[in-house]
Amino acid sequence: MENQNQELVLMVEQVEALKQAKPFVELMMYNRCAIREIETKLRVLDEEFSIRADRNPIQTIKSRVKKPISIIEKLQRRGYEVTVQNMQEHLTDIAGVRVICSFIEDIYKLAELLLSQDDIILVEIKDYIKNPKPNGYRSLHLIIEIPIFLSHEKKHMRVEVQFRTIAMDFWASLEHQLKYKKKIENPEKIANELKYCADVITEVDMRMQDIRYMIDEVEKKHDKS
Repeated sequence: MENQNQELVLMVEQVEALKQAKPFVELMMYNRCAIREIETKLRVLDEEFSIRADRNPIQTIKSRVKKPISIIEKLQRRGYEVTVQNMQEHLTDIAGVRVICSFIEDIYKLAELLLSQDDIILVEIKDYIKNPKPNGYRSLHLIIEIPIFLSHEKKHMRVEVQFRTIAMDFWASLEHQLKYKKKIENPEKIANELKYCADVITEVDMRMQDIRYMIDEVEKKHDKS
């Protein structure tokens, strides 16, 4: 218990020291600016869709900059010293944007359009929709680099962009809450139930997309006539 208290005190001191360090403050500012750049690009694409296709593929855009304590914990887990340089070199998710889409098809279309822009560099892609995690988690993750233009320089910043459908986000949000519940008696049963729910939600996503295709076909025939 004493060791845990000492570790907690040390962690708090590290967090407070980071918050006061100018290089760290600047890094957080750069990440917030990178998030704004990505959000703007996504909102422009959504606006264009609303005119050209008469619908909005994006339901919600959520963003966050990782908290100092989470940054410290992640660096330590990976065996790195807590420095701003290590944050820049070894962490790719300090800046995060989550895009909630209406349909699975919209996820891939938006990701394709975003990556086709000439100032975006793809660093890494993880497709957990086509290849779900064992627990059932589904989402498309992109690590991208985007330039931000400051008063005296241009900097390339990394941002993690996650694309999910409404159903995927619903499942992930509840799974995240349940994962941190303590004193669960049957963890395997809970895990199996969550995996089953993820599979059901995926089937619903596919059916909703099929319904949209059916409606699109009816509208096309009506326009021709």
